[in-house]
Amino acid sequence: MGVGCDSNNQTLKGDQHNMTNFIFAGCDLHEETLVNRIAIGQQPSERKTVGNSRAGREKLIAGLKRESGKHGGARIIFGYEASGEGFGLHDQMVEAGIECYVLAPTKMESSVKQKRNKNDDRDAERILKRLRAHKLAGEELPSVWVPDLQTRDDRETVRARQDLGDKLSSVKVQVRSLLQRHGIEKPTGVGKPRTKSHQQWLEQLSCDSQQGIGVRTALGSLLRQVRHLEQEIQQLDEAVDQLSRKPHRQAVVDALDQETGIGRLTATAYAVEVADFTRFRRGRQIGAYWGMTPSSDESGEVNDRKGHITRQGSPRIRKLLCQATWYRVQKDPQVRAIYQRLVIRNPKKKKIAVVACMRRLAVRLWHIGRQAQLAMKEAK
Repeated sequence: MGVGCDSNNQTLKGDQHNMTNFIFAGCDLHEETLVNRIAIGQQPSERKTVGNSRAGREKLIAGLKRESGKHGGARIIFGYEASGEGFGLHDQMVEAGIECYVLAPTKMESSVKQKRNKNDDRDAERILKRLRAHKLAGEELPSVWVPDLQTRDDRETVRARQDLGDKLSSVKVQVRSLLQRHGIEKPTGVGKPRTKSHQQWLEQLSCDSQQGIGVRTALGSLLRQVRHLEQEIQQLDEAVDQLSRKPHRQAVVDALDQETGIGRLTATAYAVEVADFTRFRRGRQIGAYWGMTPSSDESGEVNDRKGHITRQGSPRIRKLLCQATWYRVQKDPQVRAIYQRLVIRNPKKKKIAVVACMRRLAVRLWHIGRQAQLAMKEAK
């Protein structure tokens, strides 16, 4: 460990003595454009904007390499913030031999004034300064883990299934709202939503001439959407199940699936979102990864939010963990006892107890998945 530290210190000293041997490029990534601030060592930066296309990125790479050649083969350090644009820019930079970092937006410190005065140039410059401070002063860089292509592809199937579930829930809420707006109540003998009798009643209602044509038209449309989404969900459930049984996923998913309240979808979603369980060293890190650790902001510039979770991680996984936690509270005596003990401490804030149980479940699943993944690697 000591040897590693000495080596890092020597590297840092070497970096500080060769500041012009770096070309720093901070990029503000947009759907159509890449706004870049580029600087040689500690020199002032210059703006360069290109289109966010493969051709535009190749133009940017060519320009960076020309600058590198002018300065004796200076190392190019490129960075941008993670977004819905994915990791295509990172892949192209790495493929071109450029050192690229994808930064976590939620961990990029900024003052209230900076937040109010955001623009493309300032954002790109802020990223450039973080890259420079990392390389020349050894400051920590809030970079994210970049998943491999297989993991990214696996995530698409699971996320598509989760999105459909959200859409179905939204349409069902629209059905209830439509009925409430017109004072339509289900008759005696009709079961709860999701029952066959309730579905039959809704179908009959959409054809009932006693209802206005607007109500019938809207209800009929919503019911057709429900049927379509349910069919799509069935197909994606099959796709998720097939994914969960692939050799690179099955051992972990099977292990997670044994836990109370964890079905095939939740187990597969957790497995593909974590992907490499060994990249976390302790349970506290996985809690932070899912955004379930308390935040604290006592700068005096913004309201203190101490005690609220950061919500920096995937909301998809938090939703699944919440659903699984409520099931475990109902079905698992040990989990219920922990939940009740937490509620007694703070009866007015039951959400705190739920989040605490969610965090415990997230850590437990990480331990299980990590053991399964390590065993799978040893078996190879």
